[in-house]
Amino acid sequence: MTALATYLALFLAAFLAATIVPAQSEAVLVGLILADDQPVVALLLVATAGNVLGSVVNWLLGRFIEHFRDRPWFPVSRPRLAQAETWYRRFGIWSLLLSWVPIIGDPLTVVAGILRTPFLTFLALVTLAKAGRYIVLAAATLQVAG
Repeated sequence: MTALATYLALFLAAFLAATIVPAQSEAVLVGLILADDQPVVALLLVATAGNVLGSVVNWLLGRFIEHFRDRPWFPVSRPRLAQAETWYRRFGIWSLLLSWVPIIGDPLTVVAGILRTPFLTFLALVTLAKAGRYIVLAAATLQVAG
C-alpha cells in the first residue's frame, strides 16, 4: 500500500468513525502503527484530522437540521433529543471532552450543533479530546509492541 493510500484509508476510517456511520478507526490506527511503515506522528495527525472533521459534520448537521425536529423522518425521537439536550446543558461544553467515547460521543457533537455551541470552542474541545485518545492509544500500542 502506498503512503498516500495508507493515509487516505486512515483518514476515511477516522472520519466515518466520528459520524453516525459505524466504523472503527482505532483498529486501523493500531494496525498501521504495528506495520511500522509510516511515522507515528503523521498517523496521529491524519487520524485526528479525519475524526475531528467527522465531528464537524455532526456539528453542522445539528446546527442546520434542528428546525426539522417535528418531521416524522427526523432521525432522533423527541424524548431522546430532549434527554441529550438536558444532559448537555447540565454538563456544558466540557462534556465535549467525552466526544471520543463510543456511543455517546457522536450524539454529543450533534447536540452541540443543535444548541449552537460556538464553533471555535467546539473545535478546540473536540480536537483536544480526539487527539488525546489517539495519543494514548498510540503510546499503549508502542509500549505493548516495544
